[in-house]
Amino acid sequence: MQDKPSHPSSENANAAAPRVSFVSLGCPKALVDSERIITRLRAEGYELSRSHAAADVVVVNTCGFLDSAKEESLQAIGAALGENGKVVVTGCMGAEPGAIAEKFPQVLAITRPQDYESVLEAVHRAAPPAHDPFQDLIPPQGVKLTPRHYAYLKISEGCDNSCSFCIIPHLRGPLVSRPAAEVLREAEKLVAAGVKEILVISQDTSAYGRDLRYTESPFHDRAVRARFFDLAKELGELGAWVRLHYVYPYPHVDEALTLMAEGKILPYLDIPFQHAAPSVLKAMKRPANEEKTLERIQSWRRLVPDLALRSSFIVGFPGETEEDFAYLLDWLEAAQIDRAGAFKYEPVAGAPANDLGLPVVPEEVKQSRWNRFMERQQAISARILKRKIGQRLQVIIDEAGGGAAGGMAKGRGKADAPEIDGAVHVSSRRPLRAGDIVSVRIEGSDAYDLLGAAV
Repeated sequence: MQDKPSHPSSENANAAAPRVSFVSLGCPKALVDSERIITRLRAEGYELSRSHAAADVVVVNTCGFLDSAKEESLQAIGAALGENGKVVVTGCMGAEPGAIAEKFPQVLAITRPQDYESVLEAVHRAAPPAHDPFQDLIPPQGVKLTPRHYAYLKISEGCDNSCSFCIIPHLRGPLVSRPAAEVLREAEKLVAAGVKEILVISQDTSAYGRDLRYTESPFHDRAVRARFFDLAKELGELGAWVRLHYVYPYPHVDEALTLMAEGKILPYLDIPFQHAAPSVLKAMKRPANEEKTLERIQSWRRLVPDLALRSSFIVGFPGETEEDFAYLLDWLEAAQIDRAGAFKYEPVAGAPANDLGLPVVPEEVKQSRWNRFMERQQAISARILKRKIGQRLQVIIDEAGGGAAGGMAKGRGKADAPEIDGAVHVSSRRPLRAGDIVSVRIEGSDAYDLLGAAV
């Protein structure tokens, strides 16, 4: 009897799967890019390696926002070359490949951010896939680099703003929004896979859909506009926590507060104010810069009393005077920002701020102002958290604990995003697993974290 012909890919299927080591640097938007590349590679049969030395090829997703980030990226590339030798570089630094090619001419390829196809082609050349296409290697929601209970949802690429300190539009291009139905289908898959918290991200979340002229797209039995409020409303119906990041304070953002008041989305806004002094904001060319921001914050809190605001600020921007900085500290106190971080200004090659002709703030002055900012914000945070003692908060668990084994579980309330905000340390008689959402009675606080017991 003649043997049946073997499947044409059986030889490749029996071969050892090629292995890829992956380094992802930078912001959550870059992390999503990494997830998309890894999902494609896993679909083709590649395995992930925990070490560069054990991999067939290394992919480094770089960050190029600040000079310090570029240096970290170059160090990561050098380490990968030293341990492996076959390295593909992508991400924001790939938009200006000269610095990489000059220092590391031996890299296999340098690609721009979001150029997933070029990354895959370079990996294919270095380590051809050995994949059986009849075997499904990835879950419907794709491969995620975050814990199973939360995920980032990127709703657009690029940015149309022209902030003088920033080169993101040059690195990642203009605003390109995803159709609302596409975003919602991804969100549905995440929730079906067990995701309890969706973190909405982009370069400018509140500008979502503007490039599409807010066009509708069909989702189930209805049409949904590609518009900030409409998308947030639909996401709020999926049964998961929905957290909004990178929101610029355009007037239409006020609409989202009604969704928070109704409990549809989390009472949380991540707004990168960057400064408060009018002269500095004007030099920064910040969008949605208006004098009545404090009044708007107060009106938001009247509608949503438990609203948490997180923000980032830059100290030592060219031309910033001591009066400007004092204005910022006073504004911070008046606004009562729940979570705030500060960065010392770094000149970025290609940024318009370099050509403004404004006086450079000395490094020692930047450091002093950063210290004073963080001291003021620490005191504000401590007062806000102390007021929560005695309250019961819903907490999502990030690190398991409690039960017979003892030990504190670690989680976050609705006012805290992962990685960047504070934590709630939870004692519990019953075991608490990552992803559980529990009611916690708050018993103590410090400058950044809360302490409580599960009830």
